[in-house]
Amino acid sequence: MRSRYVPNTTPFDAEVVIIGGGPVGLGLAAELGQRGIRCLLTERHLLPQPIPKGQNLTQRTMEHFHFWGAEKDLRKARTIPPEYGIGGLTAYGTLLGKYSYDWLQRELVKPYYFTANERLPQYETEKVLRRRVAMLPSVQTLYGWDAEEIMQDAEGATIKVTRVTTDQQRTLRAAYAVGCDGSRSKIRDQAGITQTLTDHDRRMALLVFRSHELHALLACYPGKSFYNVLQPELKGYWKFFGRVDLGSSWFFHAPVPPGTTADNFDFKLYLQEAVGAEFDIDHQHIGFWDLRFAIADTYRAGRIFIAGDAAHSHPPYGGYGVNSGLEDARNLGWKLAAVLQGWGGSHLLDSYDAERRPVLSSTMNDFIAKSIETDQVFLEQFDPTRDKVAFEQAWSARAQGAAGEVHSFEPHYEGSPVIWQDSIEPRACSAKGSHQFLARAGHHLAPATLSSGKNVFDVLGDSFTLLAFDASPSDVQIFADAADAEGLKLTIVHEKASSEAGRYQARWVLIRPDQFIAWAGQYKHVSAKDAGRLLAHARGHAAV
Repeated sequence: MRSRYVPNTTPFDAEVVIIGGGPVGLGLAAELGQRGIRCLLTERHLLPQPIPKGQNLTQRTMEHFHFWGAEKDLRKARTIPPEYGIGGLTAYGTLLGKYSYDWLQRELVKPYYFTANERLPQYETEKVLRRRVAMLPSVQTLYGWDAEEIMQDAEGATIKVTRVTTDQQRTLRAAYAVGCDGSRSKIRDQAGITQTLTDHDRRMALLVFRSHELHALLACYPGKSFYNVLQPELKGYWKFFGRVDLGSSWFFHAPVPPGTTADNFDFKLYLQEAVGAEFDIDHQHIGFWDLRFAIADTYRAGRIFIAGDAAHSHPPYGGYGVNSGLEDARNLGWKLAAVLQGWGGSHLLDSYDAERRPVLSSTMNDFIAKSIETDQVFLEQFDPTRDKVAFEQAWSARAQGAAGEVHSFEPHYEGSPVIWQDSIEPRACSAKGSHQFLARAGHHLAPATLSSGKNVFDVLGDSFTLLAFDASPSDVQIFADAADAEGLKLTIVHEKASSEAGRYQARWVLIRPDQFIAWAGQYKHVSAKDAGRLLAHARGHAAV
């Protein structure tokens, strides 16, 4: 059903209503709440659901938690001791077989981020975020309330919600609404937002179980927390194990035949075949999901936005899902705040779709789908029982190239309409890139120690920040005056090029509230006119 445009003069209950209180909705509430935006979050579940999905949190995601004031609490909530490690492993045939190598070594890109990565079940992440938003006076939460209908008009959005336990109904009114309500999003459907679907035609099982014996069996892989098993008959799809805690609890994803139910399939044997040994299994949960790729054809319809799984859903291969959703929240949050507070321009909200949707399309096609296809081709071409030498050579090459995925997954917004490029060369937003310390417009800022001894991330403002290297006081004042004229709060950091931050190789670096670079320039002097144009462009007051 399409959203209806019906004039409504009801006073706003909040500036933003967020539908869906998983990690993405809660992250958006934290971002908005810390910026003083009145927001109201609705979530149908009273408590986080105890399914350990979305466990791998990247360094970039942990930067979000740092700026949301929740990093320390999140690390304390970890269910696997820090000294154990959070690395991964890929094995051929069985986990205890002859062939394996380290996989998804995110620690390799740690120097390019301010924080280290983390691993814990999604429900623990949600608990931390629930506690954080409860501390923010501008955030109101309605747990146990389900959104049933959304409408919008020129001034705002109207959302009808129902209390799950009593059928009590309320009508909420806000300037904007954001659907963070999952892959079966009612908000997306009612807003009339279509999806492009790619069905891989696989029924997948999600098992949660307890096994002390499996922990003992996998002691041969110290420091590993997740395990990916490749088997020829699965044609590139994985059997995937992950630790929930250290010693007893596990989850498992794998393809199963069509029509499989909890009662007509031998999951115990299936698990043991993947490991290559018998072990005790106490099933806690048996569920199913359909493997598919889906991306919304737009992330915005008027005053309605979508984020997280409502905007993009794909197999949980590589831990991209929850991290991408939290990046959605960070990207959209500061832009909504900027517009609602009056310093963001008309193009800023459109840039959410222009930046995030190409990145997610690239994530799906260039990383997740490509991984499935690459594994399928490998399994068809190489078999140790058919040609051991050829297999081992190819397997060794895979092991040596395993770090490539982590290095090349570097989402950026080079083609964004609010990123200033001095070059006229055509550019595009993408998940494919390279990690560099060089300051590049549209890319994430790498950390660096300033001449003061502080890290640049410790001095960033909550709006835009300008790094000025060896700039004259008069040139710095030009930017300060331009920011005042634009009504923009601008933090200016006057820095020496000889410091570690000199590796940015730029005289000027303009950094957005989400730590992406809006502009990097080499000009020795910048005119008042150019400074004004740069700042106006970055905050969405001028189109490319």
